Amino acid sequence: MRGKFITLEGMDGAGKSTHIPDILAQLQTRGVEVISTREPGGTALGEQLREVLLHTPMAAETESLLMFAARQEHLSTLILPALERGAYVLSDRFTDASFAYQHGGRGLAAERIAQLEQWVQQGLQPDLTLLFDVPVEVSVQRLAAARTPDKFERESADFFRRIRRAYLDRAQQFPERFRIIDSNQPLEQVKLAVRAALSTL
Repeated sequence: MRGKFITLEGMDGAGKSTHIPDILAQLQTRGVEVISTREPGGTALGEQLREVLLHTPMAAETESLLMFAARQEHLSTLILPALERGAYVLSDRFTDASFAYQHGGRGLAAERIAQLEQWVQQGLQPDLTLLFDVPVEVSVQRLAAARTPDKFERESADFFRRIRRAYLDRAQQFPERFRIIDSNQPLEQVKLAVRAALSTL
């Protein structure tokens, strides 16, 4: 039986990474193998590309191509083999992030990203996408108190407003797999919302 593919999405500062340990614990109660990974990254090559993507200025087109190069490696060497053997894969970001950041944030045409998506994924989509959503002002405040920011985290509030809008548009376009999590609630309430979303799998 094919495993389940779960992705976590949201703009920087939405708090999604905070919930990964709890999500892993919830999935492991099902008695299946669970793999936690991230994008960009997840493989040796992907992690090298991550460093370039997060810290090197480049054209939006170059950024998208490198994101999908890392994603191709991620799919072929980790995600697809795991799903085929029945494992659950939990990925911190996937292609919805490309539509949010490179289309929404950078202004690259959605059609170009969709072409790369089809070429690389061949129709594969997550079984469940948890979109951690917060107001932009909350995101910016959280980032200001966090670690040294990467090039995305240093962007303007308007950049994050475009990203948030693109994410919410994706959720509206694919309501069958998206669950929007209000990440501006107290931590325990967010955890309960996440657990309720996972129970729909």
